[in-house]
Amino acid sequence: MADKPRILHDGKDLIWSLIPLMVIALVVAGVSGSCSWGFGDSATHQNVPTFDVKAGLQADADTMPFPIRQPEVPADWKANSGSTAQIGNSLASNVGWITPDGVYVQLTQTAATEDELVFKLLAESATGAGVRDIDGHPWVQYTGEGERRAWITDLGDVRIGVVSRGRDATMDILAKAVVAAQPLPANRNRP
Repeated sequence: MADKPRILHDGKDLIWSLIPLMVIALVVAGVSGSCSWGFGDSATHQNVPTFDVKAGLQADADTMPFPIRQPEVPADWKANSGSTAQIGNSLASNVGWITPDGVYVQLTQTAATEDELVFKLLAESATGAGVRDIDGHPWVQYTGEGERRAWITDLGDVRIGVVSRGRDATMDILAKAVVAAQPLPANRNRP
């Protein structure tokens, strides 16, 4: 059978010629390790990056003008992220973990005001949800879009925020751990 004339080619022919090229590109990318596929319904079933919490928080303690705490979290929590951010006129130290049930929980420490911290963590969708007492410290609870929640406490020279979409028990563990932790010694003379 003869090929059809070029004038009769349409979008369907273009799609059928691109499909084999896309399959070849995916196979090459998969074999070379240039991409990964995350199958599963939670982060525990996927490749989760690791983050050195101790080094990250120590670096923040050495450079930020407010105390930084390193909470002792359960051994099966996997630290996967850390960053600094600007909140109002203050910097913030952020660290995140993935729990065994695949839930992300974040710790934020800053000298910013509570209002500035709430806005940064939950944006304009934040609404107050009461106060929770955890080991003698009041934590103001806020809810945001998509079941995202934040608990915030004021320790005088630093505000602590715990953020998650997970269960209260997960947030409670981190809240207790960060308040129980002593501030890290700061060496602000490091180059």
